[in-house]
Parts: sequence; C-alpha cells; structure tokens
Amino acid sequence: MIHSLRPVIISKLPNVGTTVFTVMSALSAQHNAINLGQGFPDFAMNEELMELTNRAIRSGNNQYVHMCGFPLLRERLSEKVNKEYQAIVHPDSEITVTPGGTYAIYTAFTTILQPGDEVIVFEPAYDSYIPNIEVNGAIAVPVPLSFPDYSINWDAVREKINAKTKAIIINTPHNPSGSVLNDADIQSLRSIVAATGIFIISDEVYEHLIYDDKQHLSILRYPDLFERSFVCFSFGKVYHCTGWKLGYCIAPEPLMKEFRKVHQFNSFTCNSPMQIALAEFLKDESKYKSLGSFLQKKRDYFKDLMSQTAFKPLPSHGSYFQLYSYADITDADEFDFAVQLTEKAKVTTIPVSAFYKNPINNKVLRFCFAKKEDTLEEAADRLIKYLQTL
Repeated sequence: MIHSLRPVIISKLPNVGTTVFTVMSALSAQHNAINLGQGFPDFAMNEELMELTNRAIRSGNNQYVHMCGFPLLRERLSEKVNKEYQAIVHPDSEITVTPGGTYAIYTAFTTILQPGDEVIVFEPAYDSYIPNIEVNGAIAVPVPLSFPDYSINWDAVREKINAKTKAIIINTPHNPSGSVLNDADIQSLRSIVAATGIFIISDEVYEHLIYDDKQHLSILRYPDLFERSFVCFSFGKVYHCTGWKLGYCIAPEPLMKEFRKVHQFNSFTCNSPMQIALAEFLKDESKYKSLGSFLQKKRDYFKDLMSQTAFKPLPSHGSYFQLYSYADITDADEFDFAVQLTEKAKVTTIPVSAFYKNPINNKVLRFCFAKKEDTLEEAADRLIKYLQTL
C-alpha cells in the first residue's frame, strides 16, 4: 500500500485575510447600500478615450505590444513629465507600463527587497504596502501620521532609520486621508536619505487629483531623490477607468533594468488597445489638467451636503477621498459603525482603522466622493435621516 502525503502550504502571509474593501463591498451589495467605500467612480469615463479604444480594437491592435509598453505611449509620458515636473526621463529605458499602479508598487518592492530588510511605511497606509513587503521576506516598520491632519513626523522617521532600512514608501496625494506632501516634507526626506543606500518608492497614483491650488510635489521634480526612486502612477485612477488596471513606473535606468527583470516574468506586457488609445489621448494636455477642478467640485458638493449632519470633515487636498470624524455622533468602534451605517443607513464607508497594521480607533470613516451628484445626494439624504433616529 502506498501512503501519500498531502502538500501543505506554508503561508507567506499568515496574518492576511480578505481585505476590508471586499468585506464592505459585499456587505454593501447584501444590504443594497450606496457604496461610498471602495474608490471607483460611478460615472462614465471620457467619451473620447472610449472611442479611441474602440478604434484601436477595430484597427487590429489586439496583439502584444512591447514588454515595456507601447513606445508612443512612453514617449507621450516622457513629454508630460518634462512639462509637468521639469524632469527628463528616457522613454526607452526609464518608463515601464504596468497592469495597474498596485502592480508597479509590488514589482518595485520585489526588485529591491531581501529577507530581513526593513521598509518604513506611514500609517494609515494603502492596504497593499505591508503585504507586499512581507511576502518578500522583509519587515514593515510603521510610522503613524499625526492625527488629525495626517502629517509626517520626520523626527519619528529618523528614530526608525538603521542599517537594515532598505526603503521608505511615500504616498502623495495620500490614500486614505487626502493629505499632500509640502516643501518642508521634501526637504526632510532629502536630509534623511542623503548619503544612505535607502530607496524611495513613491506612490503617486492620484497625481492630477489635487485641490485647493496645491501643487503635486512629485519625486520626479528632485534629481537627488529620483536617482534612488521608483515612482508609480495609475491611468485607471486619474482617467476614471479603474477597471482597466493600467499604470506605469518611472525609475532611473539602473533601477528600471532590474524592475523589468521581475516584470518580464510576471505580466510581461499589458493591454494593447488601451495603451494605443492613451497615447493618442495624451496629446492634449487639457485632458489631465482639468481633472483636479472636476473632482474638487465633487468633493465640495459632498461636503456641503454633509454639513447637514454631525459628521466633521478632515482636510482633504487630493485623491478620491474625504475623511469624516463621527466623534460627535457615537463612541462606536470604526468598523462597527461602518457596518451599522451599511446595514441601517444603507450607505457604505471604509473604517480608517483598517489602514493600520494594529488598528487605531480615531472615530474616522473614509468616504469616496468620485460619484455622480445624485449618488452623493441620495447618500447624504440617507445619512441625515438615519442620524435623526439615533
């Protein structure tokens, strides 16, 4: 008789379960709630971009493009970077198109991390960062952002730096808070990494969704920082087509060479007709320069609607998101209150505590305002009516 052993998986992410976004979206669907939790628009993407994509498909552009991305698209991106950030990046050797911004971030981590390395992560943090670090055998070192403005305490960062520090990941505009880096932040970052071997991974997927006359301080603006950086972007976020899962990474040639070694054996290449459409679309810079004012109007409209409730807005200068404090409403835990609002008010949010490795209850929820006006109106109306029953 042959006795066989069953294979056993030793999890590389033993402490990871289903993401809060999946949990809350499923709960939202179950209760027929308005989903202001997950970050995607409910309005149509740009008509011209859709038509350009259709044209690319019908013209037969449906086979693989270059591993690093459609060449004309990389040229357009190089031109845009030069106009926007006064930076020169080579389209052939320093830009790679990826299946989404999250993929670009994961690939950057995988390119540089070895077991035992440490990465400084600012919390609350986009939920993929820490699993990306840990799956590579490295250690995430959380540094909490200062509540309630979610600014960086750079002295706390300096205390965490040691010989094992391999990278710092920054995110501006920031998800979930909507905060943005300023000149003082850049100078602090410069002083910390100068004369070190520390890499920077810069998550800039909301680069054009920035408000209140703030300026996006991309790492691409600063040659001394860029030389050690992987800068990650998303077409899906800024052009309201999150389901396209298309983004790109920009890095100096020696770093990008290693990035591409990982990329070529993973996705290898990305959706062809969408890249071809974007290359044509990006000829007109007004297509991205108008994005900030478009979303700021939605943020402000929702804020006006929410002023009729006891929710208090925290500053948001970018992204799809506005944080609201409910401290004047209840002492409930963030996750519990988010569930309560989904089940009772029929409005879904995301508890900000979910963006911490060890949850912190500041009584804050994240709302996505990248929605149609009637969606925002109905959500606010439901919240107003429900809160009146408490």
